[in-house]
Amino acid sequence: MSDDTAETALYGLPRHGATADATWPARQVGWLFMAIYGLAYTGLWMALLPPILTGLTMRVHEIAPTHATNSLSLVVSVGALVALLSNPFFGRLSDRTTSRLGMRRPWLIVGALGGIAGLAVIATAASVSQLLWGWCLTQLAYNAQLAALAAIFADQVPPAQRGTVSGIVGISLPAGMIGGTFLMQALADSTLAMFLVPAALGLVSALILVCLLPDQRLAAMPRQRYGWREFLGSYWINPLRFPDFGWAWSSRFLLYAGIAVLMTYQGLYLIHQLDCAPAEVPRRVFLCTLVQFSAVAIFSALGGGLSDALGRRKVFVSGAALVYALALLMIAFTTSYVWFLAGMAVTGAAQGVYLAADLALVNDVLPQRETHAAGNLGIFNIANVMPQSLMPALAPGILSASGGSYTVLFVVAATLVALSAWVIMPVRGVR
Repeated sequence: MSDDTAETALYGLPRHGATADATWPARQVGWLFMAIYGLAYTGLWMALLPPILTGLTMRVHEIAPTHATNSLSLVVSVGALVALLSNPFFGRLSDRTTSRLGMRRPWLIVGALGGIAGLAVIATAASVSQLLWGWCLTQLAYNAQLAALAAIFADQVPPAQRGTVSGIVGISLPAGMIGGTFLMQALADSTLAMFLVPAALGLVSALILVCLLPDQRLAAMPRQRYGWREFLGSYWINPLRFPDFGWAWSSRFLLYAGIAVLMTYQGLYLIHQLDCAPAEVPRRVFLCTLVQFSAVAIFSALGGGLSDALGRRKVFVSGAALVYALALLMIAFTTSYVWFLAGMAVTGAAQGVYLAADLALVNDVLPQRETHAAGNLGIFNIANVMPQSLMPALAPGILSASGGSYTVLFVVAATLVALSAWVIMPVRGVR
């Protein structure tokens, strides 16, 4: 499909000679764009998240049953480091891509194909080292694709629609996770199919977007050599020069610090604080996850659309963070599983509203949009990933100092999330 045909399909009228410039995006996107964009995100999450939740655990137990815990920790932690480093790196490369296919299309294709290759290595691995290499390749590839998807938002979506499209992106995560987990369970008899069928669906969804996307083409011209200075710049934006971005980054980091505590320690909390039998934990955690992410999907769509309708971002971001903090306090002091489940539902609602409005806010204040959109969104993604490594490292010290009290740990998490609501207020570039 030509770019003119794609533009007609997605925008209603063709726009000839699309290039990267300050006037892009100049037109509202249609529901077809929103649908295929959300589908591409769903396909990526469908391929990437289920291995984290169940697939890697199953493979580690098959390969190294006597030291499964340490092996799984090694694979997951190294993979998280690769994700942390690769997303900004590939974002910066995407911003410099002069391919005839455009700036983003090549990375959608390479990422989806590389992800399939990495998952194939995981499915056929005979040792922990092979499993580690496969997971690193998977993280590397899918973060290249993720960087391109995030940049497409900045490239294509005008300010008046960013909340709505953010809401659709928010729905894609629970849809991909639940769909991918269902496929893994249904295909459990075949390890290869269990990993590759969701990945193949992710590839198809990416290719649909590639075929319909009127991608920007960066004009070929002499460019600054990509050296060490440029490489290190892939991981840093000066918050004094771009304070709005700095405040938004800090708010997201603090929110995800609370999310990381809840996701990592909810199972142990059920055992130690609510006296749940260990054999019951998987079922109860699954029920919690289903309730929470159903709320994320519903309130992400509602919050994003309402944010666009009112033309306001900060009140939704700050308000949702405060509600999430209150929900963490509710969980911290609960004495029954029913109230724990209710608290998880409230965190899901708050998370849905926060992420929809916050993604729109970040794109509203994104520095150097015309030249560094993907790279700078990659830097923002560090705020999502870093707490997932940092909080599990700090939590044992908090538990030790509090005599093993998970209530104290969740109160600390709630405090960090409440700070997230406060640090977004100094942003001046949006209402």
